[in-house]
Amino acid sequence: MKRVINFSAGPAALPVQVLERAAAELLDWHGSGMSVMEMSHRGKEFISIAEKAEADLRELLVIPASYKVLFLQGGAIAQNAIVPMNLLRGRGVADYVNTGEWSKKSIKEAKKYCSVNVVASAEDQNFSYIPARETWKLSADPAYLHICANETIGGVEYHWVPETGEIPLVADMSSNILSRPIDVSKFGLIYAGAQKNIGPAGLTLVIVREDLLGQALPITPSVFDYQQQAENDSMLNTPSTYGIYIAGLVFEWLKAQGGLAAIERHNMAKARLLYDYLDQSGFFVSPVRQEDRSRMNVPFKLKNESLDEEFLKGAKARGMVQLKGHRSVGGMRASIYNAMPIEGVQALVDYLREFEAQHG
Repeated sequence: MKRVINFSAGPAALPVQVLERAAAELLDWHGSGMSVMEMSHRGKEFISIAEKAEADLRELLVIPASYKVLFLQGGAIAQNAIVPMNLLRGRGVADYVNTGEWSKKSIKEAKKYCSVNVVASAEDQNFSYIPARETWKLSADPAYLHICANETIGGVEYHWVPETGEIPLVADMSSNILSRPIDVSKFGLIYAGAQKNIGPAGLTLVIVREDLLGQALPITPSVFDYQQQAENDSMLNTPSTYGIYIAGLVFEWLKAQGGLAAIERHNMAKARLLYDYLDQSGFFVSPVRQEDRSRMNVPFKLKNESLDEEFLKGAKARGMVQLKGHRSVGGMRASIYNAMPIEGVQALVDYLREFEAQHG
């Protein structure tokens, strides 16, 4: 069996070791005589899976005891509504930083529940940078400040944590969570769709400080109320059981790699390899300001865009797929999440060099 080199932005590649273990356990999990997909979420077998997944995640991210970990559903798109439903807490304004397409979606959804103050925007330069903290114009008393920690489409990433004082910092970390160590205590809430660095689509991770719970809007459905989900161990409704199981295997895999400090070194080496080639090339262009470049999603363009289709065709012939950029920006995009080996990035760089030699 030959596997492709998958540069998909999500659902993204999973570690081969995780897939192999899941395959081996598919029909019979640990002698239970059934698949995880067939287990009751109330049974002792699945409870043990969920408890270990949470414990390993807490260990990896060094999550303080004062934070709840929730395994929910609906993706980051759902959280765009669920966050204001839970965190407005009697206030009428929330602050948002606009760094790209996913920030724009968050802002649009939040406007259904409150006034949104866009404290800073990178739209003036086609979302190619992160606005400096000193330029942000915060509200007098916002419920929270929201950022998208990594924009998968535009390829910009925060390499610093904004200081917000007493204002809870909320971060959409769907595409860079678990790619590096973070100080969870600097955030009021972190949410992430699973399908980049955690597991399959269908699972959503929420890490929320306990003092922010318990004041959801009266219109909030019970299943979207963080307090009720926390009280029911994320099982107010049937959770994404197989998604939690795969996430748990990914957490074990990350621990086996040496934890998040080790995976960060791995991700930095991959990103450096690709960006170094793009920077020295006169044929390809990287549109993002250097200090704000994403380690996870690397957009680039050919100066001669008429060669785009030929480039993609050649990449596919070499076993490299999902390199086409998002339809809103065009060009190319290489998503190089945790599971992407450095050999995959080297193969892409080799192809870039070959294509430039032929067409440059």
